[in-house]
Amino acid sequence: MSETASRGVVPEGIHHVTMIAGDPQRNVDFYAGVLGMRLVKKTINFDDPGTYHLYYGDETGTPGTLLTFFPWPHARRGREGAGQFNVVSLAVPSESLGWWVQRLVQSGVEHEPLATRFGERLLAFRDPDGLRVELVGSSAAERVPGWSGGPVPAEHAIRGVHAVTLWSDSSAATFAMLENSFGMTRVGTEQGVTRWRASSPVDDRVGTLIDVRDVSGFWEGAMGAGTVHHVAWRVPDDASELALRERILAAGLGATPVIDRKYFHSVYFREPSRSLFEIATDVPGFAVDEPLATLGESLVLPPWLESERERITAALPPIHHPSTADARFGELEARA
Repeated sequence: MSETASRGVVPEGIHHVTMIAGDPQRNVDFYAGVLGMRLVKKTINFDDPGTYHLYYGDETGTPGTLLTFFPWPHARRGREGAGQFNVVSLAVPSESLGWWVQRLVQSGVEHEPLATRFGERLLAFRDPDGLRVELVGSSAAERVPGWSGGPVPAEHAIRGVHAVTLWSDSSAATFAMLENSFGMTRVGTEQGVTRWRASSPVDDRVGTLIDVRDVSGFWEGAMGAGTVHHVAWRVPDDASELALRERILAAGLGATPVIDRKYFHSVYFREPSRSLFEIATDVPGFAVDEPLATLGESLVLPPWLESERERITAALPPIHHPSTADARFGELEARA
């Protein structure tokens, strides 16, 4: 066993969150346009090459900043319920929340009144497919530089994922897995939600939190547009991933073999309430097939599908970056 494995490897935080969306252009208009995240990779779903896989993040696609989407244009709306991640919280500087209220209003996005949870102010709304999204004023976000190349000023830019909220009907078993297999620390419980924090080597790292809402007796969630497909947890390298996989197997949870996702290597398993977890490596990253300056501008394919580029491209609907930074989202949606 490697030195890394002998120390008892645990995830260092969230690597990415993957959602199901409907229309791909509407998705780009909202996340790259309204929310101002960088489209760092435009590729395809390796398991379903007729579908895009879109990645949004910071300038370089740093693990912990990433939201990814499988957009199926005719996908049915999903159903929120037990066994799902139903809220994605994004970190912004605390003093930027007022600016974001204006941004959403000007973009025609309805939002809830500002609220407070675990001592943090947050702004909640839904994306075009009905996914629950929050912008959370985070002290960690204030220490992380924002991307300066997008439609949102760098001082207000989203810094990454803050937390995800899991609706569990097996919360005791979920808690045991988070504590024993993932080495997480229980932060506290508030209004039926228990917060856990990953062990991170970097004190100001965003994306170290998971909130678990006990929904015992609630109906089971159903996949579809506006739902989270899975949440990936980050480890630095392949040796760490293999060591953590062994911990998962030792806990009696099934896990896949390592799968090459080109930009990271992945292992998948389901936690006790049935939601899908992924373990993903920080390396090799998103600059392996595109220069940093032009990330996300062209459709990139894995080497094993490059020979089918013409067929794959013909099956995908064309998408483009939003044409203007300050257009109202309703106008962008109408043109999609």
